[in-house]
Amino acid sequence: MTALLVGRHAIVTGGGRGIGAAIAEELARLGADLTLMGRDLARVEAHAGVLRERHGVRVLSLACDVAEEDSVRDAFARARGELGDAAILVNNAGQSAATPFADTPREVWDRMLAVNLTGTFLCTREVIPGMTAARWGRVVNVASTAGLRGYPKTAAYTAAKHGVVGLTRALALETAKLGITVNAVCPGYTDTDMAAAAVGNLVRELGKTEEEARKMITRVNPMGRLIDPAEVAAAVGWLCSPAASGVTGQALAVAGGEV
Repeated sequence: MTALLVGRHAIVTGGGRGIGAAIAEELARLGADLTLMGRDLARVEAHAGVLRERHGVRVLSLACDVAEEDSVRDAFARARGELGDAAILVNNAGQSAATPFADTPREVWDRMLAVNLTGTFLCTREVIPGMTAARWGRVVNVASTAGLRGYPKTAAYTAAKHGVVGLTRALALETAKLGITVNAVCPGYTDTDMAAAAVGNLVRELGKTEEEARKMITRVNPMGRLIDPAEVAAAVGWLCSPAASGVTGQALAVAGGEV
């Protein structure tokens, strides 16, 4: 089971922390060689070093801002040059913002779309030709339960993540006969820096204690808890495995029954 992806090159954006770091760990455990991308190169390289030592796979770390087309083009060109065409792409890089719709500035709207949706488009565009030539590929987009339902005060983020799910479904149909699968995983509130930021916002805006704020977040999960990043990573690992070769165009909620 630990050798399912040996010989495959997997690219993980936002691979230095949180869900991205957990996904990189799972893919390395399955034997894939990795390119980890992120804006904080020092953090990405630190995690890359851990994976090299722990799993004995090749791991390249690259700076990349997925919202910037030139940055994406340069990073993916270097990744191909070092490790060959990508067989797996995990579009994990993302940002969130919470503000009432009427108070949402254009800058926030544009940034949510640029990072979460356009970034997914730009990165995926870089790998599809190689996957098509190889007649094998896995694209996994890390969306959110916000891609499946609405949340108040997150109009821009929710719109972007709904866009990611729509892109996933459309591309899955285009590539279904090419040996490529395209799926999304949709985590609920996960125990990461993003969840911690949400707790902090509730503390500041509503005067809640951290414990009260955490309960407000976890109450939307029927299990009453935050999702562990490793749980999301396990779903991604399965979607990249031969066992999931017949699964495409899906949006898999990892959310304790919330959706």
